[in-house]
Amino acid sequence: QVQLVESGGGSVQAGGSLRLSCTASSKFTINRHCMGWFRQPPGKEREGVAIIDRDGSIMYGDSVKGRFTISKDTAKNTLYLQMNSLKPEDTAMYTCAAEPGYCSGGYPLGGHAMDYWGKGTLVTISS
Repeated sequence: QVQLVESGGGSVQAGGSLRLSCTASSKFTINRHCMGWFRQPPGKEREGVAIIDRDGSIMYGDSVKGRFTISKDTAKNTLYLQMNSLKPEDTAMYTCAAEPGYCSGGYPLGGHAMDYWGKGTLVTISS
């Protein structure tokens, strides 16, 4: 059974930083998957935050470019999201997701091709 478990969320003031982690179960190898972070603000639709493909190519949502960094540690089988210069509008439930193989064509940040999802970790940014 594939499990993706997020951690690292919390409450910080605007301008602060957080690092989210997504740890995969032992039978799941993140390096064989297209991995991504998504978020859903309260009362709003889900949006794609960042994608990292099997070959390391990366895509960011426009609202986080220059502030967030996605990375992966294949030895630890863990996906990360470093979030800097946080803003109140970054408040959301952050979830990691995976698609087997390389990211599908089209728009991976849409999340429609992701097969596996974690339960999420809550990030709250106060002004």
